[in-house]
Amino acid sequence: MWEPEPGWHPLPGGGGPSTLGVWRAAVGDRAVVIKRLAAPTSYDPGALSDPRHFAYWRRPADVATYALVDDTPGLVGARTAVEEDAEGITLTTDWVEDAASSGLFVALSMGRFAGADLAHVRWLARDQLRDRMARVESRGGWATLERTTAADLAHALWQRRGRFLDLLDGLPQVAQHGDPVPGNLPGRDGDRLVAIDWSCLGYGPVGADLGLYLLTAREEFEPLLDAYLLGLPEGLATRDAVVLGAQVSAVYTAFTRAEWALARVAAGEGPLAAKYRHPAVAPHLRTLQRQSALVEALLER
Repeated sequence: MWEPEPGWHPLPGGGGPSTLGVWRAAVGDRAVVIKRLAAPTSYDPGALSDPRHFAYWRRPADVATYALVDDTPGLVGARTAVEEDAEGITLTTDWVEDAASSGLFVALSMGRFAGADLAHVRWLARDQLRDRMARVESRGGWATLERTTAADLAHALWQRRGRFLDLLDGLPQVAQHGDPVPGNLPGRDGDRLVAIDWSCLGYGPVGADLGLYLLTAREEFEPLLDAYLLGLPEGLATRDAVVLGAQVSAVYTAFTRAEWALARVAAGEGPLAAKYRHPAVAPHLRTLQRQSALVEALLER
């Protein structure tokens, strides 16, 4: 049975459904991050074995093996070694120092990356937001949010989800990181960001990465939008297409994350409103409040 070595230091986060753990370690004089992926069994969800699903278990290993993001515009991957055995895969990636890049540079880089040619290999993620919304639907939708003061907004957006997902399908489908949180975009190599955790790499509607990044960015939407458009290859998409992709991605992801956080604590003692300040809930509700202008704009479409 595979086990981490003594002396490896566990790191928080960085894990999807197939991740057993993430550690910081050293190989000689080289600082590295080691991630262990567990091969799915017959008891695991089928999505883990679906090459097009965002949760496909071995995608980060395939990204490294194929050198798919070693020389892409805007975003590049860190050097990663792949070792596979009967139980799973071990990824050993160079430690990436935090370059403290501004949100504007991140947005510019994501716009440039949207023009990357990923060769359309069969295991790239597709329809990420649609698949995530299907999973939410299977769990009852945004039922907890519909018990809050945001109930009317949540209900209106939930009822229109199919229409907005169809609109996303009609936008230019471009290369996207798929999980562009600041922790996954730490480094810098010249005029490109060095990104990590390529588990959700694939194709999606133009602007989707921008919308996801907006949820954790310090900057407001308009300057980030301008930076993304500046990086976007000429003729790839219109400003309106980028705005729509970012709006839908940001709003539906923000509501889904708020629902997930609130539902986890809703069963505890006391009224639901008393749980809004719970440390696991409050950040998601603040993020949701920050998107009020995007929510309003989306409901006017």
